[in-house]
Amino acid sequence: QVRLVESGGGVVQPGGSLTLSCAASGSIFKIWTMAWYRQAPGKQRELVAKIFSDRSTNYADSVKGRFTISRDNAKNTVYLQMNSLKPEDTAVYYCNADLQLMVLTPRRDYWGQGTQVTVSS
Repeated sequence: QVRLVESGGGVVQPGGSLTLSCAASGSIFKIWTMAWYRQAPGKQRELVAKIFSDRSTNYADSVKGRFTISRDNAKNTVYLQMNSLKPEDTAVYYCNADLQLMVLTPRRDYWGQGTQVTVSS
C-alpha cells in the first residue's frame, strides 16, 4: 500500500519561509510526477507546483519566483521551499504523486493527508 506523508507545515509571519516535505512509501516501481496542491477555505484545490521525472517543473503564476519544488528520487521525496510567504498563501497543502506500482501497470494518482500552512502576523 502506498502512503504519502507530508510534513513541515506551520504558522509563519508574512515574508517568512517554510519548507514542506512529502515522502512516498510502499512498493513503488516508478514515480512519474510529484506535485503540491493547496486548498484555502471556501476555494477549490489548485496546483501550486509540479515536478516531472526529468526534473522539469511547472509553477502557478502566483508562486513563481517565491516557491521552489525539488525531488529526491532515491528517497521518493518531494520538497516545496516557500519564501516570501504572503497571507494569501494560507491553505492546506497536499502532496500528489503520479506513479506505477509495478512495471506495465497503469499509472495512478495518490494523495497525502495535507498539512496546514498559515501566514499571519
